[in-house]
Amino acid sequence: MRTYRELFRTPEFTPLFATSALSVAASTVSGLALGTLVHAATGSPMLSALAMFGPALVQVVGAVTLLSAADRLPPRAAMVGLALAFAAADGVQAVPGLPMWAVFVVLAAQGLIASVGGGVRFGLLNEILTKNGYLLGRSVLNMAVGTLQICGYALGGILVVLLSPRGALLTGALLYAAAATVARLGLTDRPPRTTGRPSAAATWRVNARLWSSAPRRCVYLALWVPNGLIVGCESLYVSYAPEDAGLLFACAALGMLVGDTLAGRFLPLRWRERLGAPLRLLLAAPYLPFLLEPGLFVALAAVTLASVGFAASLLLQERLMRLTPDELSGQALGLHSSGTLTLQGVGALLAGTIAELTTPAAAMTVMAAASVTVTLALAPGLRGRAPVIATA
Repeated sequence: MRTYRELFRTPEFTPLFATSALSVAASTVSGLALGTLVHAATGSPMLSALAMFGPALVQVVGAVTLLSAADRLPPRAAMVGLALAFAAADGVQAVPGLPMWAVFVVLAAQGLIASVGGGVRFGLLNEILTKNGYLLGRSVLNMAVGTLQICGYALGGILVVLLSPRGALLTGALLYAAAATVARLGLTDRPPRTTGRPSAAATWRVNARLWSSAPRRCVYLALWVPNGLIVGCESLYVSYAPEDAGLLFACAALGMLVGDTLAGRFLPLRWRERLGAPLRLLLAAPYLPFLLEPGLFVALAAVTLASVGFAASLLLQERLMRLTPDELSGQALGLHSSGTLTLQGVGALLAGTIAELTTPAAAMTVMAAASVTVTLALAPGLRGRAPVIATA
């Protein structure tokens, strides 16, 4: 499957795409609103970074206790339930006078339930499409993320001004409710991909199996660590340029959109196998000069260029699917998603801490240097083409 026409003609892809798009729009608008709200209340770079990316820290708890549900729950029901839960969380966070500790308790709950969401969504994508179509389908979902983040951060900035951060949070809740409606009406009521009840023991057992393979371990580390460190840089946009953070986020989304379009639609297989490490280096290198605190236009150009490197994640996911049995695809992709988001939360916490001790610009440079180091260390384990493993 190599064309967008083929992709959107595939049954159920369009409602899955629409559900994902509405959820991304909701999380973008509400994330910027909450980060602004927390920064205004505390003045802390670390707390504002955690408000936007901190829920990902809790995903590690869900990844080791709840992730087996990704293959053991009916996908449609799970997607509807998750969207409604996030709508309720945004509504609670919009309550005037909510104590700051309560805001972070709700954020932690969001992170916990979100740990299952990636596995459910991407496992369903892998089920709807063939393995040869997964890369194109995932790239289109990522392109939607980029487009909607560009629009969402711009809209979020406007809503924060016009409606206040709490009004923007309520807008996010409405978007999540719309996502739940589309999932309920547009997706087929499919059975779970595997039998058995979700449990911590089942989660541990399959995670151990996935992690036992050295080639898969290397792919997971390459998916998680360089990405997480650079998201730490992104978490400091509000502190680095409070009045222009929306522009920085929008340019980052634009770069990601360009990278995902090129990788998903135009790169032939022989180039996809060669460009993974260069793209992961591109993800970090443009942040190294931030130590010099460049002006806004230089910063916007650097952020846009760096974010093209997020396309490396698509190539690594394609490699992961070649190394994973079909019946474990949901949990394998859920482990990727939860691990990525957890490391993004760790990156935000680490970057915020460094920024508290130094400056946001210095923290960005430190995080970028660490990302480059990890990418170079993992490169030998990712050479060559991965063999296809279709069954257990």
